[in-house]
Amino acid sequence: MMTIDPARSMLLIIDFQARLMPAIHEGEVAVRNARRLTDAAGLMGIPCLFTEQNAKGLGPTVDDLPRPEDRVVHKQSFDACRAEGFLSRIPPDAHVVVAGCEAHVCVLQTVLGLRAASRQTWVVRDAIGSRHPENKETALRRMERHGAEIVTTEMVIFEWLQTAEHPQFRQATALIR
Repeated sequence: MMTIDPARSMLLIIDFQARLMPAIHEGEVAVRNARRLTDAAGLMGIPCLFTEQNAKGLGPTVDDLPRPEDRVVHKQSFDACRAEGFLSRIPPDAHVVVAGCEAHVCVLQTVLGLRAASRQTWVVRDAIGSRHPENKETALRRMERHGAEIVTTEMVIFEWLQTAEHPQFRQATALIR
């Protein structure tokens, strides 16, 4: 893979849901970094897509991550790729940047589904979480073995910017200070 192409990028935010997040190890860090990513995507015109797993049981996406309802895919399957219409919302040449919970369940299965559908994926390690750290680390290793690139929030933002001359450089870098 190469660096993330902002012109082909999309940000996928998986299941940062109200009833799930209190149980996530360092969940506040993952949410904070996901918010940095959504804010940076907004500055640079990069589309975002959100998923919610069993929203009746787990609640909506946390308030810290505002999302337009038309950008939410409601699902019951752990792999969002199995949800009706999901893959059609992700162009075949997209550079999909992934954040979410739980790393070893819905994030893992969705990333494996995206890879099986030949979508290039970057998983943001400081913007994903699990209840137990060993589940997160094992999921990261497995996703990487299957072709996902493992990155950080700062790496994504700087790859989206590409240059210090980007018109949104100051606003975007202010998000990570």
